Amino acid sequence: MINAIVLMKIHNDRINDVAQTLLDLKGVTEVYSVAGQYDLVAILRVSDEDGVAALVTDEMLKIEGMISSETLIAFRAYSNYDLGRMFSIGMD
Repeated sequence: MINAIVLMKIHNDRINDVAQTLLDLKGVTEVYSVAGQYDLVAILRVSDEDGVAALVTDEMLKIEGMISSETLIAFRAYSNYDLGRMFSIGMD
């Protein structure tokens, strides 16, 4: 499983709509509105690197209101929770 974090700049009048649209995409598990340089942060959990590329470039970047994005690929997760077990349900 590949975990990625996508930092996005969104047109102000589209933030809520973009957040909801992102949640409807398979592989997007969480979306946060944030303060600072970016407007939204999406957490992706997909089976492989090609899944990240397809989700970001073929789907996410085509959403109306998207200005720009930066994608971070996670190498290792440090958590008090067993994230692998929590998010692997139904991934086969």
